[in-house]
Amino acid sequence: MNVSRILLTTLAALSLATASAASYTVQNGDTLVSIAQATGTEPDALMRLNNLSSPTVESGQVLQTSGSSGFVKANAAATQAAAPVAQVLAAVHARPTTAATATTKSTVARASQTAMATPARNGGGSYISVAASRYLGIRYLHGGTGGRGIDCSGFTMRVFQQMGIRLPRTAASQFRTGRAVSSRDLRPGDLVFFNTTGVPASHVGIYLGNGMMAGANSYFGRTMVEPLFSNPYWARRYMGARRIMG
Repeated sequence: MNVSRILLTTLAALSLATASAASYTVQNGDTLVSIAQATGTEPDALMRLNNLSSPTVESGQVLQTSGSSGFVKANAAATQAAAPVAQVLAAVHARPTTAATATTKSTVARASQTAMATPARNGGGSYISVAASRYLGIRYLHGGTGGRGIDCSGFTMRVFQQMGIRLPRTAASQFRTGRAVSSRDLRPGDLVFFNTTGVPASHVGIYLGNGMMAGANSYFGRTMVEPLFSNPYWARRYMGARRIMG
């Protein structure tokens, strides 16, 4: 009997030690990105494991950093995080327009909802989508960084700011950050750049995966999610991508 009790006590202690090793207490100055780097995981995985609906973390918060339940919870958590995003997109694209523009906007809206609700095949999709969703539907304003309006580089700057990453203010400056990646190797969170005015890197967006990107669109007059290479306008003006995370 004593041997059994000792064995059970030992197993319990081991279980507690394992649980402790698989968690992390958020410290002042931590971000989800820095925690992921410190624990050898990915921000998207941390969001799934902890059922986070936002990449924002608070000092003292205890995060699970590994565990067998992660794979079971992954799809449910990603779906829960994407559901409100799809609702926002539906509302954003619902205002009356002319027949031709309405058709275009309706197509973009359906594609946007599909992309935001479907986890990207190369991972990280739900994490960056949730971060970007906070700034969807904001009025476009050249030179704006929030409040009354926002432009393309202001949008990318604000989204990455949520994740503890500071980007330069302009699209041209952002094009000089991170490292270059091929269009065949794009991952969610990569910055995608375009020449829209005859000047290199005059427009920037955030790749979300599944062929979609988020950005501030001056034609539609707001921040939105839209196709990247399947949209001839963007495909013709695409000039490259930069990887800031990872």
